[in-house]
Amino acid sequence: MSLPKFTIRQMIENGVHFGHHARRWNPKMASYIYGKKDNVHIIDLQQTYPMLYTALNAAREIAANGGKVLFVGTKRQAQDIIKENAERCGQYYVNYRWLGGMLTNWKTVYKSISRLAKLNEMFDSGKTEGYTKKELLNLRKEQEKLDKALSGVMNMGGQPDLLFVVDMPKEDLAIKEAKKLGIPVIAIADTNADPTLVDFPVPGNDDASRAIQFYCELVSSAVLDGMQAEIAAQGVKVDEIVSEAKPAKKKTSKVKESEEKKEAESSEDKAAD
Repeated sequence: MSLPKFTIRQMIENGVHFGHHARRWNPKMASYIYGKKDNVHIIDLQQTYPMLYTALNAAREIAANGGKVLFVGTKRQAQDIIKENAERCGQYYVNYRWLGGMLTNWKTVYKSISRLAKLNEMFDSGKTEGYTKKELLNLRKEQEKLDKALSGVMNMGGQPDLLFVVDMPKEDLAIKEAKKLGIPVIAIADTNADPTLVDFPVPGNDDASRAIQFYCELVSSAVLDGMQAEIAAQGVKVDEIVSEAKPAKKKTSKVKESEEKKEAESSEDKAAD
């Protein structure tokens, strides 16, 4: 494998160049904006292209050194994509809700992870004797709540070495915690974001599911390449291991049509703002 390649044409096809309505912008993104169309900002892909390559190389280097990458994206259209691509490269994710202190107060988060593991074991093994129906119902609700928030980091075993974030303004708490701890961050910076807050900003559309899929597949491929390099450096044959790495699941045609319809409606809403 090698660092994943992509073209500006692919970026256009995936809608990476569409920003927000011109009214919803951050002046710090001014230098990355090419112009306006129908009062919607258009992102300069000539700048996005090298910045995305730099971000992918950073992800590869972290993985090549045995580092852990945490994928973060809790908006509805990103949740499944974040999970699929993090699992594809054997990394970690937060796709439901960022819990305050997830990085800066890991000891407390670890207690919640231990609680989730205990509940999982209890229900999986059927050791529910002695509990009333109401108690079991409450325990099941607790398990589901913890699972949504923590299932993607259960096996992380400590702080990650890199964050990959979709939608900077929405995930501002995650970025602040990473910055406080000195953890580098790769983030998709739409025209309403502040690119100076992260180490590796990537100017691009953070709303369309096609664009999110595009970024996530590239990052997961870069991580896989780094992991291969790490294993190869140890003198292990990895061709068969890498060939078994499954790509992220593709949506069915009906789901795709539904999502594209929602994206079109979202774009119309943006233009109407």
